[in-house]
Amino acid sequence: MTDTNQQQSDGRERVLSLRGISKNFGAVSALTDIDLDVHAGEVVALVGDNGAGKSTLVKILAGVHQPSSGSITFRGNSVTLDDPSAALRLGIATVFQDLALCENLDVVANIFLGKELSPFRLDEVSMEVKAWTLLNELSARIPSVREPVASLSGGQRQTVAIARSLLLEPKLILLDEPTAALGVAQTAEVLDLIERVRDRGLGVIMISHNMEDVRAVADRIVVLRLGRNNGVFDPDESNQELVSAITGASNNSVSRRASRRQAQSVQTPAPQGQAPEARR
Repeated sequence: MTDTNQQQSDGRERVLSLRGISKNFGAVSALTDIDLDVHAGEVVALVGDNGAGKSTLVKILAGVHQPSSGSITFRGNSVTLDDPSAALRLGIATVFQDLALCENLDVVANIFLGKELSPFRLDEVSMEVKAWTLLNELSARIPSVREPVASLSGGQRQTVAIARSLLLEPKLILLDEPTAALGVAQTAEVLDLIERVRDRGLGVIMISHNMEDVRAVADRIVVLRLGRNNGVFDPDESNQELVSAITGASNNSVSRRASRRQAQSVQTPAPQGQAPEARR
């Protein structure tokens, strides 16, 4: 585990910096003194148990909620996110878990929903060209931009939602459970998409309960527990450490399984005539 405030700049721009963010709903404290940094070209996974405060933090960054205290710095400037449009204007795009797509409309209409070109006389050609350009940059597997969203797979719908978020050229994208309820192939497609978004130089915050998905794409894993920071981890660190940080219990099924495997490896004798080093 690394220090919560440790920076991993590597010469990259710090897109987002949160310091001491707290959020109270009446007498209930949803977040307390949260610190978080995200750099350009970096995927930060936000993990934690239900009720850890992940969704509340994302809604603060999306402009849905305002923090009770603390500061938000975006691209070096102190900012206030009064509403979702303020977040979008700054360059913070959010893809919520429900995707908010209109299934009866085609891909082009969904990507440009509310942001149509020449809205009083729709420029359908330019919108279709722009939609194809965005999808091709993401190497998306969409059969046609004139397909109704209702006919697309879960992974393809997630692709449309992410492409829509890129329309205003944001610097930071928030992804809330992007692989939830997807099959194996669709999950792999979305994870590839997240890597391509990172390769565009964008900062990405990804909420997920799936540790394998997190390890596949995240550069850092930030753990929240009961509304507080509870550690920053490298994706290569053990499941035992992550589960302990998420649950707050060092004695759990993962730690017990790891202990049993370690004990078995010590007790297992080497085959006759073979040194233990050779067996390993």
